[in-house]
Amino acid sequence: MTTINAYGATAATKPLGPMTIERRELGPRDVLIEIKFCGICHSDIHSARNEWGSAAYPVVPGHEIAGIVARVGSEVTRHAVGDRVGVGCLVDSCGDCANCRKGEEQHCLKGFTGTYGSVGQDGNPTQGGYSTHIVVRENFVLKIPEGIALDAAAPLLCAGITTYAPLRHWGAGPGKKVAVVGLGGLGHMAVKLAHAMGAEVTVLSQSLSKKEDGLRLGADHYHATKDPETFKKLAGTFDLIVNTVSAKIDVNAYLSLLALDGVLVNVGAPPEPLAVNVFSLIMTRRSFAGSLIGGIRQTQEMLDFCAKHHLGSDIEVIPASKINEAYERVLASDVRYRFVVDTATLKE
Repeated sequence: MTTINAYGATAATKPLGPMTIERRELGPRDVLIEIKFCGICHSDIHSARNEWGSAAYPVVPGHEIAGIVARVGSEVTRHAVGDRVGVGCLVDSCGDCANCRKGEEQHCLKGFTGTYGSVGQDGNPTQGGYSTHIVVRENFVLKIPEGIALDAAAPLLCAGITTYAPLRHWGAGPGKKVAVVGLGGLGHMAVKLAHAMGAEVTVLSQSLSKKEDGLRLGADHYHATKDPETFKKLAGTFDLIVNTVSAKIDVNAYLSLLALDGVLVNVGAPPEPLAVNVFSLIMTRRSFAGSLIGGIRQTQEMLDFCAKHHLGSDIEVIPASKINEAYERVLASDVRYRFVVDTATLKE
């Protein structure tokens, strides 16, 4: 085991702080990554504060990891020392079930191993990217193409794939009208990606305060959901709505915005249940769906797509000492659009 510096939570009600954790020794199929940057996801906040009720402390969050390969195991063939790489929300799965064989490891029937908050192959709790190094099986290490800066690439490993996957699955592209609910860390990537895919993109945000940003990022239209006229004006409009917010919404109101066979897909994960009136679905054959990140193959596809279209996340880089402040700013929607931790500051 190797001891490294990290930043994590020891209880739901305490602020995160410096700590040391242990990483397993390098196995024959393992890759040791020197982490350069790690994005802050709303899921990190839910987990650190035990808002989903499953946290085990201490916990080091972080599943938007970008870094450089420092060492490789004796049987590693996919990566070499010096490679630019990333790690997302998954670090292992069974590899044998029907879903894993389809490349949908996030839906492993035996349960995937999360980058943090799970139990690793060594029997110890997994700890995430607010740290200086991580050891990951080579199959779960992604290549970050040249042309995407490592700091801007880090959020793609969650925010990028979380929005890319439903856009691809439900066919966003030319001739399709796509709405994005919320213009935050997830929403701003959904706008960029949907625009690059050729869809007509609309942002649905509480107010018009970020309208200029939304149009700059690639939206064709921008509407305030606080205005009740918005729901009347846009009724029956969209083929696909991607809801990126982690707060409770009026699902039935948003379902009314869908065209025939339209889909409202949730990628945000509010802690409380959402109520759905069945008549909101059966009228015009609408669907309410969910989407969870993406498999390793599709995550690599997303990174390559972003490199081709010169896409990265809009970020604010912070030292580890600012993580607690960043959490509060995320909750206040005071970031445009993703915080990224410079893990070099953990060495200080």
